[in-house]
Amino acid sequence: MNKWKGKSKGTILGYKIFVWCIRNIGIRSSYVVLYFVAAYYFLFLKKSNRYISYYFHKRLNYSFWKSKLSVFKSYFTFGQVLIDKTAISAGLREKYTYEFDGVENLKNLLAEKKGGVLISAHIGNFEIAERFFADIDFDCQINLVTTDQEVTVIKEYLESVAVNKSSIKFIYVKEDMSHIFDINEALSKNELICFTGDRYFEGSKYLEGELLGKTAKFPAGPFLIASRLGVPVVYVYVMKEKNLHYHLYARVAQNIKKRDAQGLLNSYTQNLESMLKKYPLQWFNYFDFWDDID
Repeated sequence: MNKWKGKSKGTILGYKIFVWCIRNIGIRSSYVVLYFVAAYYFLFLKKSNRYISYYFHKRLNYSFWKSKLSVFKSYFTFGQVLIDKTAISAGLREKYTYEFDGVENLKNLLAEKKGGVLISAHIGNFEIAERFFADIDFDCQINLVTTDQEVTVIKEYLESVAVNKSSIKFIYVKEDMSHIFDINEALSKNELICFTGDRYFEGSKYLEGELLGKTAKFPAGPFLIASRLGVPVVYVYVMKEKNLHYHLYARVAQNIKKRDAQGLLNSYTQNLESMLKKYPLQWFNYFDFWDDID
């Protein structure tokens, strides 16, 4: 069974190719290269093909051939998102447009002076959000809580080509739970804590919830922590649209009781499901998410 192991795939060579293409042939022309990359993944990554195909065919009820085509489109879209992230970091922010939907929820959250929790998912391109917050005078430190300790050489390379360095701070989940102190310290400074709630890895604590008509495992941490902190919770997604345009969604978690982690998870899955149905190609979760494939 192909479960997520806590680390993302990727090589520095791939990012260097993206940077070269962006600088020498432009963003849209760089997308053309992705047809070959997506074709390679489509032809040779049999396991991830099966898992993402299951999502399209069984959970979204696409036909067999529509599911096959959607697998290819999913890889292609993922590549576009990576190119966009790299291009924006490299100083090409002005090439993109941005639409804010519910940003008043984030402003209201900060006005309460208690900090807040953002819960996102592996959909769209949340990491570029900070590049656009200057447009709305959104001056706040974002702390991303993650178990994904990627190869540092990739992060160092992306930082080296970035014109404006990222201000996002990372809080890494540790076995001794010391990351809880880092989270509380950040909240005391009226900072935002961001989790991704859709990627459980084997051996960690989990909660079960229904997504797209079938029960799946979700990481318990984001929902246990967020439900106990007594601070506002907002679901945030940054979704790719056509023509180098992005759409930020921010929705407040409603009617959540304190210490009700399961209730928060149920609210999250309902919100996530609505986004998946609107942007089905932008969920980049190439694993056996529902434990339903032999």
